[in-house]
Amino acid sequence: MGLNGCCSCVKYLMVLINILFWLIGLTIVITSVWMLTDPTFMLSMTQSYNHYHIALYVFLAIGILITLGAFFGCCGVCRESQFLLVSFFCVILIVMVAQIAAGAWAFHNKDKLDDIVRAAVKSSVQEEYGQSTMSSRTVTFDTLQKNLKCCGADGPGDWATSRFNNVDRTNIVEIAVSSMNVFYNIPESCCKDNLKDNECELSRRLKFGGPLNHAIYQQGCVDKLIEIIYENWVTIFAVTAAVILLELLSLTFALSLCCAVRNQHYKA
Repeated sequence: MGLNGCCSCVKYLMVLINILFWLIGLTIVITSVWMLTDPTFMLSMTQSYNHYHIALYVFLAIGILITLGAFFGCCGVCRESQFLLVSFFCVILIVMVAQIAAGAWAFHNKDKLDDIVRAAVKSSVQEEYGQSTMSSRTVTFDTLQKNLKCCGADGPGDWATSRFNNVDRTNIVEIAVSSMNVFYNIPESCCKDNLKDNECELSRRLKFGGPLNHAIYQQGCVDKLIEIIYENWVTIFAVTAAVILLELLSLTFALSLCCAVRNQHYKA
């Protein structure tokens, strides 16, 4: 004998919520796999390779858990199974706690995250860009600079002490002294769009400490990334809050249905 009345409405709502979870989970899984397999994905510039891949594997695990939870939820509702409903409750509870913990940690360590991102992007500019063993990093940073309309980590001046200009970075003091009154090159991706013939080529050669050419982007990529995050902060917060609210609602529905199924079994 199936559930009826209010419980029947809750069942339909649970199915709808689990379809949404299924879509969210699949989106996370597909995005994670794409980011893992695409070496030119721009977010890889914000941290070291090891940290980047660890974060993606965690992201992938959350996506798999959400998809699995949605499967348990749908099957539990359709079969009116206490075991599957409890499994759904446990999986979604784990995901929700992980989300809240990650959000709290990120908020508490936002200054450290800023430093980590800045250091990682600067390292890519000065240590990795243009190196034959780091071709994917070069392509990624070119894409980043073109799309965000920025140049270097903190600005075009970062390229003066970069390996891209064949600078030996084993002695930072010597770099600072020897870089005075010399010229250095910046990547073509620092040039603004729609420039005239050879204008980009001529603008790419800069004097250390001299004025910057208006044909190249002036803002650093780290500041640009942070600016984009702050501009979309309300949207990010609203989406996160909506997902957590949906998870709380699904947990409440799952417990209600579980109790209803148990009471029905007792009556039977």
